[in-house]
Amino acid sequence: MLTPRLSLLDRARTRSGEPDPDALAGTVERAVAAERLGYARFWVAEHHGVPGIAGSAPAVLLAAVAGRTTTVRLGSAGVMLPHHQPLVVAEQFATVSAFAPGRVDLGLGRSPGFTPPVRRALRETERDFAADLAELRAYLTGTAEVTLHPQPAGPVPMHVLATGSGLAVAAELGLPVIVGGPLLGVAGDPEPGLAALAGYRRAFRPSAQQPEPRVSVSLDVLVADTAAEAAELLLPEAWAMARARTEGAFPALEPVAAVRARSMTARQEQYVEQTLAAAIAGTPAQVESRLAELLDRTGAAELVASSSTFDRAALAASDASLAELFDQPTVGRAPAMASPSRP
Repeated sequence: MLTPRLSLLDRARTRSGEPDPDALAGTVERAVAAERLGYARFWVAEHHGVPGIAGSAPAVLLAAVAGRTTTVRLGSAGVMLPHHQPLVVAEQFATVSAFAPGRVDLGLGRSPGFTPPVRRALRETERDFAADLAELRAYLTGTAEVTLHPQPAGPVPMHVLATGSGLAVAAELGLPVIVGGPLLGVAGDPEPGLAALAGYRRAFRPSAQQPEPRVSVSLDVLVADTAAEAAELLLPEAWAMARARTEGAFPALEPVAAVRARSMTARQEQYVEQTLAAAIAGTPAQVESRLAELLDRTGAAELVASSSTFDRAALAASDASLAELFDQPTVGRAPAMASPSRP
């Protein structure tokens, strides 16, 4: 059994032929199932003006999830802080914590809007990410000159969605990090990512929230009865990523058969292969082996599985199979905060 904490990241992916509200309803139902399966945390994300994603308002979506769950921790992975004023983010998540006392996490990133029109609509400007994080933490901890209302119903831990420079900011402020993509080295050379994580751990300054450095890793993970079936489940997301990179639009998920019938350019085929290579998919034994190597290599305290596919039933089955690979708390008992990763 794998011992790090296990959580899900659901981006409220839309599906061809379905209205956007179905994606949001699907996210809520997936959270209910995740709680029943013993997942430690359920994360949602923030995207604006993206046809393939209905999750644009994390705090609102988490409030809906809070109304249907009782034990699983709920978090954003993440709120893109350059789009918001820190006080407003603090107010939103303090409000969510009123509906889910003691089980709300606030993951924060700084990715820009998807396209120039979206960035203009968000009024994006140059901001000091570290200063905004510090200001936000001051509101949540009651040390700012403005008193936050409502007062949070228990601590709201902050996490940083980190790349190279984000790791340095998180280390300076004493915050845990969630890393993914090239830093994990799943589809390439792991050494640069390992060096970056080592730098984060060396530079980490203990804080009241986090006395030791803590790393979570995020990537697509899909489990099926056979490796071929798992690879098929990855295709809808891989095709959407290929279209985003070649056509500039991240579309709704399509059925596997529809993707198979597509005529792809050589460049699109390359992007599909890259997405498949960066994921972990296969039988339970294959996935457990690859995850064990990744978690050991990174010293991660938590896996954030960000999987998606067109077939909701297959996705639910994958979530259940993945949960069986981890030694999680008893269902029905609120999971404790994960212990810090080793330095």
